[in-house]
Amino acid sequence: MPETGRENIHRERRPRRPRGGRGPKRPRGPRINKAPILAAIVFILVVLVAAVGSIFIKKYTPTKERANLQEYYNVWETDDMAVILDQKLLEEKAKLWEGHVYLDYNAVRQYLNQRFYWDANENILRYTTDADVISVNAGENAYMIGKKANNADYTIVKVDGEAVYLALEFVQEYTNLDFKVHAEPNRVQITAAWGQISKANVKKKTSIRLLGGIKSPIVADVAKGSSVIVIDKGDDWSRVCTEDGMIGYLKNNKLGEVATETISRAFEEPQFTHLLKEEPVSLGWHQVTSPEANERVANVLQATKGINVISPTWFYLNDDDGNIYSLADRNYVTYCHEQGVEVWGLISNLENPDVDTTYVMTHTSTRDYLTNQIIAAAIEYDLDGINLDFEALSNEAGDAYVQFIRELSIKCENNDLVLSVDNYVPSSYTEFYNRAEQAVFADYVIIMAYDEHYSGSEDIGSVSSIGFVQNGVKDTLKEVPPEQTILAVPFYSRIWELTPKAGSGEDVESASEGYVPYTFTCTEEGMQTTEDIYKTHGAQAVWSEEDGQYVAEYESEGRNYKVWVENEESLEMKLKVMKEHELAGAAYWKLGLERPSAWDTIIKYVN
Repeated sequence: MPETGRENIHRERRPRRPRGGRGPKRPRGPRINKAPILAAIVFILVVLVAAVGSIFIKKYTPTKERANLQEYYNVWETDDMAVILDQKLLEEKAKLWEGHVYLDYNAVRQYLNQRFYWDANENILRYTTDADVISVNAGENAYMIGKKANNADYTIVKVDGEAVYLALEFVQEYTNLDFKVHAEPNRVQITAAWGQISKANVKKKTSIRLLGGIKSPIVADVAKGSSVIVIDKGDDWSRVCTEDGMIGYLKNNKLGEVATETISRAFEEPQFTHLLKEEPVSLGWHQVTSPEANERVANVLQATKGINVISPTWFYLNDDDGNIYSLADRNYVTYCHEQGVEVWGLISNLENPDVDTTYVMTHTSTRDYLTNQIIAAAIEYDLDGINLDFEALSNEAGDAYVQFIRELSIKCENNDLVLSVDNYVPSSYTEFYNRAEQAVFADYVIIMAYDEHYSGSEDIGSVSSIGFVQNGVKDTLKEVPPEQTILAVPFYSRIWELTPKAGSGEDVESASEGYVPYTFTCTEEGMQTTEDIYKTHGAQAVWSEEDGQYVAEYESEGRNYKVWVENEESLEMKLKVMKEHELAGAAYWKLGLERPSAWDTIIKYVN
């Protein structure tokens, strides 16, 4: 049925698209120009690429900034010189005066040669070789080798305020070192450690830098083929030193193969010799306090067995001018020689409390005078040796005391005198006695392995426990060869009298760590007297494994007593230590305190 008109009224009429045509055009908005947008995008991309490239370049391009070498080497004054010692930059500075390099005295001793000694009181420099004593006055070109005058073409010692400087050329005369001087910055390059070093050639022209990294400032440029010493080899960068003493870091890919090279210098080291006995030393100290005591030497020697050296306490320092007091007796020496016993006269610094030992040691004039007095006495009385017993020294006197031993040793050797030096067991507070240097110049170093506990100790105890002896020997042998080491042992014990403190155990002080609940005094007694005393009081001595000796305790008249007994058993324990370490011999303090059976023990180990 055909559609009605009503139905057609509601139909939407759509325009017909002409055949083959596009239909009517729709209206458009304003036309947009895309070229600026594209340009902006390109610009932004370019900027981003440039920024990234700049960051990349900045990150991976080595800096051309150069280090401030004055700051790096810390040289600001025109006469300052940096010191490069064995590829290490020192904090100390050298001085360049009148074309000569000068190094601070303390730096010379610390890094190059401890044997130089400066007397600040009399402005004298001393140096001791194996044969001579060299003396130089401050500000002079002249110097003395023994009694022979010499001259340098420069001032040897300069004093600048509190500082003392030594000409490096003079130091080199007595020290196995070489040095080169460089400028910009002023520096002296010193080689004193000879032997093997690591070296490499540079593969291409490059720079060494302050630190490892291409952004670290440049210290110096290095040419292709130049040689550097490799101080520390790192994973990517190595610390190196150039041939002219410039220190810095070099990238490993610029280094050739690292090889070991041996460096040396022709230098004649001093040859120190010693007057050592072929047989073990068995030395007894004979305490002589009056001329009359010398007359008893026959009785003293006849009571011994195996003694080949006797050391009478004849001399002591008697004033600050270096004079000595003498109890020496020529007949005493003659008798001992007839018995085949050498005499080593002992000189001490303890008898006159008014003497300032430090003053005598630290003034060259008084030290020289003392040395001459000792040698003159040794010659006058036909002595075979000198036994030096200087105790209770201050740290201030340490260097001067060692210099005294050096100087005395030269004169002893020139007069065929054996020089032995008494020493405490090593400890932190006696390091300045410098046993290693003593052993270079003296013939024997004697360990006084006693007075572990004494009247001034904080507590009571053994005079010489076995642990004390063992440690004393082991620590001494770290500095002194065994063939020059003599172990000195005691013939005496200390009997301790203990008095309980009032209120002990009832107050706060009693609870403190290390509190000693008693006061104490002591007496020193010989072997037989000690045994007689504790046995008389009914005491039974008990062996102490820890102490290596017997210990006895008793009570008398309401007082408590304790003694660590020195007898044949404890003596044998100590002599075993001597034998175990193959020491040069033994010494005994003092003759007259032993009993006859002690010598039977001694000759089993010292014969």
